[in-house]
Amino acid sequence: MTQTSENVTWLTQEAYNKLREELDYLTGRARTEIAAKIAAAREEGDLRENGGYHAAKEEQGKQELRVRQLTQLLENAQVGEAPATTDGTVAPGMVVTIAFDGDEDDTLAFLLASREYASSEIETYSPQSPLGGGVLGHKVGEDVEYELPNGRKASVRILKAEPYSG
Repeated sequence: MTQTSENVTWLTQEAYNKLREELDYLTGRARTEIAAKIAAAREEGDLRENGGYHAAKEEQGKQELRVRQLTQLLENAQVGEAPATTDGTVAPGMVVTIAFDGDEDDTLAFLLASREYASSEIETYSPQSPLGGGVLGHKVGEDVEYELPNGRKASVRILKAEPYSG
């Protein structure tokens, strides 16, 4: 499970190992493969009109961005379980159930966690997302207003906040 608390990212050992494997691949075999693609495309001639070369360079840039993201994430990682709150306060690593505009029939349950932990089991919202940031630190029973990406305001009532047992 991935949970962010201030500058620390909490990871289970399994999540840490998975991210470490991805970083090792990207800094090893993937770099070698992309360098070979770039070299092969360069051999084809004029780089201004070489689509293969430009595609390989773009792929290389995306890989290096992901390397930087993973490196930073793993540098700030704390392996183990995050301290669980039991007082009903919404925190990373919790499954939060909300009602939109206080309507108990229009609800959503989601995991408040880093996108690295997103899965098909449950919808995941990061603490940096508008909804995630809006409910973070609030308690069960509170009505919370947050700003949508389009600048409008939305409100939700927090119905439940339980540690994720995934």
